[in-house]
Amino acid sequence: MPTDAPTIDCQVHAYDRNDEENFRSVLAGPATVTGDEMVAAMDVVGVDGALLISPYTIYGYDSSYCEGVRDRHPDRFGLIKPFDLNVANLGAEVDAWAGRPGVVGARIVLSFEGVTADHPGLDQVLAAGARTGLPINVLCWDQLSVLAALARRHPQTQLVIDHLGLQQPFAPPAPDEPWAELGEVLSLAQFDNVAIKISGACTLSHEPFPYSDIWEPLSRIFEAYGLDRCLWGTDWTRATNLLTFEQGVEAFRVTDTLSDDERATLMGGSVQQIYGWTPG
Repeated sequence: MPTDAPTIDCQVHAYDRNDEENFRSVLAGPATVTGDEMVAAMDVVGVDGALLISPYTIYGYDSSYCEGVRDRHPDRFGLIKPFDLNVANLGAEVDAWAGRPGVVGARIVLSFEGVTADHPGLDQVLAAGARTGLPINVLCWDQLSVLAALARRHPQTQLVIDHLGLQQPFAPPAPDEPWAELGEVLSLAQFDNVAIKISGACTLSHEPFPYSDIWEPLSRIFEAYGLDRCLWGTDWTRATNLLTFEQGVEAFRVTDTLSDDERATLMGGSVQQIYGWTPG
C-alpha cells in the first residue's frame, strides 16, 4: 500500500442534537456534531474521509440525517446504517439500502440486545450482504460466539467487527482488564470473511498519550488478522470523554511500532479494500 494513501477513519458519527429526546438515551459525546462540524474537525487533523455511521442511540433505524450529511459532503463520507433485526422484510430493506448513493455498509447490534445466533433476522441480513456485496458491521462485544457462528454460516459475507470486539468505556477510567476477551477476538481471525475495526483503541489505555500500553495487544491482532483486515478508526464522538480527536489520530501516526507502509494500510488502505470506497 503506498504511503500516500488517504487517511480514512472507519467509524465516526454525525448528529444535529443530543438530548433527552434521543431514541434510547443521551449519547456520550458533544451536544452536536453536524456534518459541517465533522468535516471541519477532520480537516484540522488531516483525515481525508470517514465511514459515517448513523447513531442508533439518537436516530434509531432512521438514517435520513446522515444521508443528508453525505449528500452535502459526498467526497468525504461513506454511509452505514443500523438495521432492525425484527422486521419481516429485512433482506429486502438491506437490498434497497445497498443501492443508495454513497452506501458502503450495513450495521447490526448484538451487544445490549441479547441476540442469539438462531435469530432469523441475522441470516436475512447476512444473506443480503453476500447478495449485494455489502459489508456487515457487527457490534458484538459480549457476543463474540454469535459472531463466530455467523461467520461460519455465511462464508461469502464480509463481516466487520466493531470496536475490536471489546467493550469500551464511555467515560474514564478505562476498564481494569480491557483486553480480557482478546483471546476470543484473536480466534475469530480464522474466518477469512471477518475483518476488525481498530476503533476506539486509545480509550482502553491506562496511560496518557501516546498510549504505549495498547501496542502489545494490538500487535497480536495485527498478526492474527493481517493488516489488510484491520481498519483504524477513532469513534471520536463517543471517545471525547477520554481523549481528543487529534490524540486518537496522532497516536497511530507517532508510534514506531508501524512502518510507513503498514500505517498507510491500517489508516486507510484496508478501508479502501474492504468497503470499496475512497474519499474524493
